[in-house]
Amino acid sequence: MIIAVIGESSASPENAMLAEEVGSLLAKANVIVVCGGQEGVMRAVCKGAKKHGGTTVGILPGMNSLDSNEYVDIPICTGLGNGRNLLVTRAGKSVIAIGGSYGTLSEIALALSDSKSVIGLNTWSLLRDEHLDCGIIVAKSAEEAVQFAICQANKN
Repeated sequence: MIIAVIGESSASPENAMLAEEVGSLLAKANVIVVCGGQEGVMRAVCKGAKKHGGTTVGILPGMNSLDSNEYVDIPICTGLGNGRNLLVTRAGKSVIAIGGSYGTLSEIALALSDSKSVIGLNTWSLLRDEHLDCGIIVAKSAEEAVQFAICQANKN
């Protein structure tokens, strides 16, 4: 099983800690982690996964595999810039969003438009016609996010 983890490249200490814990829990569950492969949440989730022998895939915006963080096992160079966000979200059976800037918001939108489950930790909330859009499943902890992501991935 592959689960995508998305989030800010300049992660707050809290979000970096959550991402590392998510990576650890995914690895313990024998889940492959796919992400954007660079810094912040992406680095932290890969670090956590590697601590427990997990496999990490980084789908990079550029053409240089050296742009990946040191915890990426399989760097995939795309040359697509932010267009690679579509590949990240499509690679996972479900998506965990941790924190996030506008790039993360675009990934959330891509995943939801593909009917992928998005589990959120400290991330965006969406309003539509002044009402909360419940497309993002809100998790209260790293453990809950991983449980939800695996459960949703098994449904697809």
